[in-house]
Amino acid sequence: MRLSIFWRLALGSLAIITVLAGVNIYALVQLRQLTALSTRLVSYHYPAIETAQRLHASLYAQLKSEKKYSALHDAVFLKDFDDEAEEFRRTLRSLRAQETATDAQKQLEDTERLHAEYQFLFRGEGGGTTAAPPKPGAGYLARRDALLAGTASTLDSYIGMHEARVSSVVSDSRARSARAEGIMQQLVIVAILVGLGLASVASYSILRPLRRVQEYIRQIGQGKFGASVEVAAPSDLRELVETVNWMGKKLQELGDMKAEFLAHVSHELRTPLASIREGTQLLLDEIPGPLSQQQRETLQIMTDSSQRLIRLISMLLDLSKMEAGMMEYRIAPTDLTRVAEGSVKKIRLLAEARHIQILTESPRSSVRLSLDAARIEQVLDNLLSNAIKFSPEGAAVKLRMESDAQAGVVRISVSDTGPGIPPEELPHIFERFYQGRVQGGTMLAGSGLGLALAKKVVEAHAGRIWAESELGKGTTVHVILPLTRSGAAA
Repeated sequence: MRLSIFWRLALGSLAIITVLAGVNIYALVQLRQLTALSTRLVSYHYPAIETAQRLHASLYAQLKSEKKYSALHDAVFLKDFDDEAEEFRRTLRSLRAQETATDAQKQLEDTERLHAEYQFLFRGEGGGTTAAPPKPGAGYLARRDALLAGTASTLDSYIGMHEARVSSVVSDSRARSARAEGIMQQLVIVAILVGLGLASVASYSILRPLRRVQEYIRQIGQGKFGASVEVAAPSDLRELVETVNWMGKKLQELGDMKAEFLAHVSHELRTPLASIREGTQLLLDEIPGPLSQQQRETLQIMTDSSQRLIRLISMLLDLSKMEAGMMEYRIAPTDLTRVAEGSVKKIRLLAEARHIQILTESPRSSVRLSLDAARIEQVLDNLLSNAIKFSPEGAAVKLRMESDAQAGVVRISVSDTGPGIPPEELPHIFERFYQGRVQGGTMLAGSGLGLALAKKVVEAHAGRIWAESELGKGTTVHVILPLTRSGAAA
């Protein structure tokens, strides 16, 4: 079952959100672990180290008070000693209550024991309870110093243990951070790649049928109605594809009806027009009797009009055959220079009537290639007649031809010095029945079939035709024909 556009976008977005959610969850877990380590440092290790350092300072403060009391026998110093000892014991009990490690508890117990022995020693031998204490002996001082050194050493060991654990926690945090950063980078890259992949798949599955439909509509705009678009599209677009195919089919039917109508009408008109032309020619030859000057002028107008209609009908029939793929070309080795000369001779009378000079530039040697001479001559006739029609009186029209053996082509160009073609009209001049406008918006006279017919003939010879124009300076039509043919013309 083909999913609709909504579900394709929804599932693609859900997959991307899932990947990003996984990345965020991993980052959150790592962040919580790092936060727990930081909290342990702040709430456990650093306070324990700070408390142990206070105990260390308190211990030496007691020693200082003891020495003052021993020297001066002032009860104030004895009271200071007792206050500091009590603060030491209270702080030590608080530290033991917060300590969780067994080895640290053992060190704090040793500290408490050594401090209690120091207190007992001072109260007994140090004279800490007599009104006139004796002077402590050498044995007392040695034992006191040993107890104080042991207590300080135990506290230093306790502090060193916590500092080592702090260093371990910091190193662990750095390692976790580095590992998490690397994994996060990889996960972000994977998430981006997965997101781009899913977005590309979803977009491609939606845009591909739309582009196929767009291309088919462009072909319809170019007049190609035959084929229908076949593409696996989402359910939302399936109706659009079917509608476009229906439109192409209907346009093809209308095109066939139009071509058939034009061919039928053109064929039916040729016979009476031929009769009119022959009849007017007999009258001009004065077979029925003599003519006055006014009658001759009227008959001449009728003859010219009938010939123009016959040419127009012939072009309509030729275009209909070309579009139906029924035009037959008589391809044979031909001297293109002679074909161009014949076209110039036919059009020269029209040019002389408007005092327009036709300039030709062609290779001295003959340019021979395989083509239908009559059709190529018809192309040159149309290009030259258009150039003369749009050139002012007294101007010049140039026909240029050159052979490029290295590129394997023959280049032909017909230039005039007329008003030029506006840029917005230039892409349409080869369309059937298209007629441009001169400055001021006046429609140009003509059938709009000559350039369309020329384009069909040139393309049937595997060539190319296009126009370049500049307003106020004139127009040049370029034709390129291959010197060698890869296959027969259509």
